Amino acid sequence: MTVTLYHNPQCGTSRNTLAMIRQSGEEPEVIEYLKNPPSRERLMELIAAMGLSPRGLLREKGTPYGELGLADPKWTDDELIGFMLKHPILINRPIVVTPLGVVLARPSEAVLDMLPNSDIGPFTKEDGEVVIDAEGKRIA
Repeated sequence: MTVTLYHNPQCGTSRNTLAMIRQSGEEPEVIEYLKNPPSRERLMELIAAMGLSPRGLLREKGTPYGELGLADPKWTDDELIGFMLKHPILINRPIVVTPLGVVLARPSEAVLDMLPNSDIGPFTKEDGEVVIDAEGKRIA
């Protein structure tokens, strides 16, 4: 199976998602999207596959969202995509692509529904939150 992760290594949610994918037995193609942003066409494909609007993929925290006035409803979907391409930090992450679908893995355990082997055994996030306990039960 091919798994692709649009990843920001500085993001704890993204790191936890990567760890869950690897613990499932998959080694994903990791795309550090801040260094290698998707093309306009690819970004539009990802948004459509997730069933989101461009506005639904915008990240506010730690970005120029406020400075650019992106909360204003005047911006069209095409314009919002343009902002994300110009400022990739505005693209919320992590985005995971698998043959089972595409998901914005927020929270990170959302990735489990897109992995063929979601029985990954016990898993604790780097902040100490238990996602799957020692008996294999999802906590979150």
